[in-house]
Amino acid sequence: MTIADRIQSLRKAKGISQEELADKIGVSRQAVSKWESEQSSPDLEKVILLSDYFEVTTDFLLKGIEPTAEVREKEGQDAGIYAAVGTAFNFIGLVTAIMIWIEEQTANAVAVGFILIAFGCMIYVIGQIVGGRKEKAKKWFLMINPWIILLMPVTSAFNFIDGTIHGSWWTFSPFPQLYMQNSFVMVGLCWLCYIGICILVDIVVVKKVFCRQ
Repeated sequence: MTIADRIQSLRKAKGISQEELADKIGVSRQAVSKWESEQSSPDLEKVILLSDYFEVTTDFLLKGIEPTAEVREKEGQDAGIYAAVGTAFNFIGLVTAIMIWIEEQTANAVAVGFILIAFGCMIYVIGQIVGGRKEKAKKWFLMINPWIILLMPVTSAFNFIDGTIHGSWWTFSPFPQLYMQNSFVMVGLCWLCYIGICILVDIVVVKKVFCRQ
C-alpha cells in the first residue's frame, strides 16, 4: 500500500470528501486528488497536518509502519492530558475568583481568576504543540471551556453596562451583582446572555471541528 492508498483509505474511513479534506489541510481539492492518484505527494508540512488530522503517525503515512503499543499509548494520552489539566486550571481559576470575591469583594478576584485561566489555556496550547491525538483533545476542550472562561468577561460587561445606566458604582466581579436599583430580571438577562453565548460557541465548535472529523 502506497501513501496515496493510505491517504485515500483514511479519508474514506473518516467519511469525508476530497474537498473537505483539502479544506481541513489548507490545499486545493485538486491537490488531494493528485495525492490519491499518485500524480504527486504531499510535502513534509502537509504530511504532518495529515497525521494530526487522521491521528496517525507520520511513519504510518509515509511508510505504512504501525506504531508500537508504547508509542500508541503515548500519542493517545499526551494532548488529552494537557487539555484535562488546562481545563482543571480554568475551573480552579473561576472557583478561586468566586471565593476571593465572596471574602473580599474586590476586583482582584477577577484578576487572580484570569491569571489561572490564562495558565490553563497555555497548558492546553502546549499540548496542541507537543501532544498526540490533538484533534480529539481540541474538540472536547473547546466544548467545555467556554462555559468556564466566558463567565467573568460577560459578568463584568454586564456590571459595567448596568452601573453606567444607573449611574452607580460598579466593579469587575466573577458573577452578576444585584445592586439596590437592579431587578432580578436584569440579573436573569445576564445569565441568559452568558448561556446563549456559550451555546453559540458550542454550535460553532460542533460545525467547525466535530463535523469535520
